[in-house]
Amino acid sequence: MQKLINRRQLIKGITAGTILSQLGSFSALAQNEQRLYVDGLCFLPDDLADLNTSKVDAYLCDISAIEAIKQPDGTTNYKRTYKACIKSIAEAKTRVESNKDKLVLGLSGSDIKRAKQTDRTAVFFQIQGADCVETSINNNLDQVDEFHAKGLRALQLTHHYGNRFSGGALDNDANGGLNLPLTKAGEALIEKLNQKNILVDVSHSSPQAALDTAKISNSPIVQSHGAVRAIVNHARCSPDEVIKAISDTGGLFGVFMMSFWLTNDKVPTVDHYINHLKHVAKVGGIDAVAIANDYPLRGQKNLLELNNNNAEGVKQYLSWWHSLREKNVLGYDVEPEHVVIPELNHIDRMERIDLALGKAGFTSNQRDKIMGQNWQRVLNEVLV
Repeated sequence: MQKLINRRQLIKGITAGTILSQLGSFSALAQNEQRLYVDGLCFLPDDLADLNTSKVDAYLCDISAIEAIKQPDGTTNYKRTYKACIKSIAEAKTRVESNKDKLVLGLSGSDIKRAKQTDRTAVFFQIQGADCVETSINNNLDQVDEFHAKGLRALQLTHHYGNRFSGGALDNDANGGLNLPLTKAGEALIEKLNQKNILVDVSHSSPQAALDTAKISNSPIVQSHGAVRAIVNHARCSPDEVIKAISDTGGLFGVFMMSFWLTNDKVPTVDHYINHLKHVAKVGGIDAVAIANDYPLRGQKNLLELNNNNAEGVKQYLSWWHSLREKNVLGYDVEPEHVVIPELNHIDRMERIDLALGKAGFTSNQRDKIMGQNWQRVLNEVLV
């Protein structure tokens, strides 16, 4: 582990110290059509033509299926159960293998290069929550082996709320506690995922659970999709110590498109998104910065149908938001006014972000890393 940290610190020492001085010194460059685009979280589209239109070369593909489970306090938790997810991963694999002219099932990092060279899109199956393997805790976590055999290559520890492995970002109790740690079962899960060369994703985990994971993992970890708490003080956004800890493992932090976690300003803009990328670069170094979506390739469907009318679209989130406000969860006291950045709620978002990075002063090499090479590096290292 010390050897890994020394190597990562060397990389960061070269890049992190110069990133801020380089910003602002370059004007927007012409779009490089050869630049690699990798997205931190998306889904299989209904229309596979969207793959080519989006210009995305590879992405973590959420194939989760959920069951809605009422919590004792009246809120609803959506758990990715074994029964639901073993069915959904089989269906996703069948669809990918039935469309080999457009899709590559990502099993190793090298599949990104193979997909790009053949004008296809590599998809790396991910599940948003380790609830799907909870029932095998006392059986050597053998459900992890089963999911790996079916193509799973990234596993998120939890989704919003804690489980038997990890504290969740939105956990609360009578005392308002939000920062529950990784459990003993969680430590065993990290060891198992490292052994199986499955990428560990701490998105939706509590800060403490993320820090615990970074400390014990022998492989780089990621937060595939999230935002910066120093900018928006919210439980779903990550503090700087988490961003740095992830970076110190050689991992990365993907910034997503959910605008109510990107800014509390009334009108969300591309600049708000770029500010999160800049902050991750400042804290973790340029090698830790990545792009994530967390919506379909085309964008948030309901907002698209509303022509990106945020005032109307945000209404679908208010009931859930208010239920967490009643529990005094960090950040839910601020009423959300929007859901998406209109310019980025579009199938051309990757190209638009790339151009915005150029306008913000990121160099071509830095844009290469942010738009895809950082993801490619991590997947090459973990998925062997």
